[in-house]
Amino acid sequence: MKKIKASSVHRLSGGESVASSYCVLHPTKNRVKMKTCCSLFVVALFLQTGAQQNPYFNTRNSPPAPSITCPEKTGRFATSQCDAYIECEDGKGEEKLCPDGLLFNPALGIYHQPCQYPVEVDCSGREATQPPQSTEECPHRYGYFRIGDAANCGQFKNCVDGRAYVFDCPEGLAFDEQSLRCDWPDQVSSCDAEAYLGFTCPPGAARGDFDDNSYTTFRSADCHHYYICVNSRPRLYNCGKGRAFNELINACDGAENVTGCASATERPHYTTNALRF
Repeated sequence: MKKIKASSVHRLSGGESVASSYCVLHPTKNRVKMKTCCSLFVVALFLQTGAQQNPYFNTRNSPPAPSITCPEKTGRFATSQCDAYIECEDGKGEEKLCPDGLLFNPALGIYHQPCQYPVEVDCSGREATQPPQSTEECPHRYGYFRIGDAANCGQFKNCVDGRAYVFDCPEGLAFDEQSLRCDWPDQVSSCDAEAYLGFTCPPGAARGDFDDNSYTTFRSADCHHYYICVNSRPRLYNCGKGRAFNELINACDGAENVTGCASATERPHYTTNALRF
C-alpha cells in the first residue's frame, strides 16, 4: 500500500495555511475512494476559503459596535459623566476617560489637555464619575490633598499615578483644598488658625482693613516672628534672619536693636504632626 499526497499546502488570500490532505490509494481497487477523498478535500477547502473571504459566511461574527455621533467633525465633547468625553476627528468619534481624580473640561480648546483638577471644572448636570482608584498613599490616582487635621494645615500631597509627593506651604500659610493653593489660615475653612499658629488675638485687636496702618501687632516669643490680627484672626509674619520685631517702632528692626534678641537664634515657634510618606 502506498500513500499519495492529494494536495500540497495551499495559501489563501489572507495568508493562512490549509493543512495538506492525504488519500490512501490502492493501485487497482480504490479509485472510488480516491475520488471521494479528493472531493471531500475540495469541499473543505471551499468552506475554509469562503469563511475567510466572506465575513457574512461566519455565523459567529458579532454585530458591529454602534457608531458614536459627533456634534461636530472635530473636537472634544462632554458626556453625562464628568470625567468622560467623546473625541472626534474627521467625523469619527471615540469615547475616552480621564485618569482617576481628573475631570473633563469642555471649555478647553482642542490643543489643550482635556482633563483638569476638579476645582477647575464645572460638572453641573454631569456629576457622575468613575469609582476611585485609591492606593495606600492617595484617595485618587491624581490630585492635591491636604495632610493633617485642622490644627496641622501646612502640608499637602500631590498624587501622581497613585504615588504621593509631600510639600510644605510657606511658613504661616495653610493649604486650601478648594483653591489648591496655600493661603492665610483664617481664609481656609478647614483650618483652625489659632490652633495652627499657636496664637489667639486678644479682645479689641480686630482690624478689618488690611490697608489701614493702624493695626495692632504682637511679637512672638522668638523675636523673629510677629502676628497681625485681621477680623480677630491671627496671621503670622517673619522678619527674617538677623532681624527681630521691635515693639517700640511697631516694625521689624535689626536684632541688635531689640532688647533680648541680639543673640536669639532661629527656632520653630510651632510644630506640626502631619503625616509623611
